[in-house]
Amino acid sequence: MKSLKLYGQQDLRFEEASKPVIENADDVIIKIKAAGLCGSDISRYKKLGPYMEGMVFGHEFAGEVTETGPGVSQIRIGDRVAGCPTFRCGKCLSCQKGELSRCENLTVIGARHPGSYAEYVKLPAENVLPLPENVNYDTAALVEPASVVAHGFYRTSIQPGAEVAIMGCGSIGLLAVQWAKIFGAKKVYAIDIDDVKLQTAREVGADVLINSSQRPAHEQVEEHTGGYGVDLAVESAGAPATSAQVLALPKKGGEVVFMGIPYADVMIERFYFERIVRNELRILGSWNAVSSPFPGKEWASALHYMSTGQINVEPMISHTPGLSQGPETFNDLINGKGNYVKVVFHPEK
Repeated sequence: MKSLKLYGQQDLRFEEASKPVIENADDVIIKIKAAGLCGSDISRYKKLGPYMEGMVFGHEFAGEVTETGPGVSQIRIGDRVAGCPTFRCGKCLSCQKGELSRCENLTVIGARHPGSYAEYVKLPAENVLPLPENVNYDTAALVEPASVVAHGFYRTSIQPGAEVAIMGCGSIGLLAVQWAKIFGAKKVYAIDIDDVKLQTAREVGADVLINSSQRPAHEQVEEHTGGYGVDLAVESAGAPATSAQVLALPKKGGEVVFMGIPYADVMIERFYFERIVRNELRILGSWNAVSSPFPGKEWASALHYMSTGQINVEPMISHTPGLSQGPETFNDLINGKGNYVKVVFHPEK
């Protein structure tokens, strides 16, 4: 089958791979219709994340079931599905406590198991999620990042009527704009240095757009909030600078949840660090998207709100290349070529 395999730093190859076969009673084989490109894929491509040499890459996808193992009863051939790409060990202390996102041995397909940049992928039945009839494959391919964002919001204490600031309007940030509204935010501030991304944020529901390249984001937010700041700030850019700047956005007693991963040291100026202490902020980290019972409420919620249209990913999807364009696409992304927002590969092209 056609696939994209990662061999080393910026060494992604379009080549043949072995089609998965049924080996276990609970195996499900899925023909991939759409596969999303995640920010963590870019980090692995740059050799900043874990991978095994020559592994089929990718972990966000949706498709159609083509084969099932003899122990699978709830999933049938022909079902339209998405997949939770995450594996937990079930044995470590965190797993025993039901804190699955904190599993000591957490991993995903595309890193240590064959991934979704291919024509077919295999998962255990418990990782396979039937799609609502009105959710298309491109939308469903983003159920994993949508669930990642939901996981972060579930960690917060956001209440209806809150004001929320989203720092960074990549895929995670654009989904965070929408989840903020679902969780009851009355006003959402979208912050970025890219006006194209900010306009996409408006399309998916942001109320106030702030370009932080012009003036510090917290100064602009305070102008809209009477000098107080927001109830919740979400760091979704994963940049060292924004990981510090986000601390100045909440009001006294407010919250910050970190969803982005900075792949460099974060140097926090005294001005920003003092906000944690003087404003008695609550700082939260959020990792992955699984909870107990596996795969967790995040996945059911994401599919539900995709079916209602409250999570709308269509404005986010900027490119739908075939797998053969994968090496070129990754090269363009890390070199800043083209106006990419969200890439969704179509293996059948």
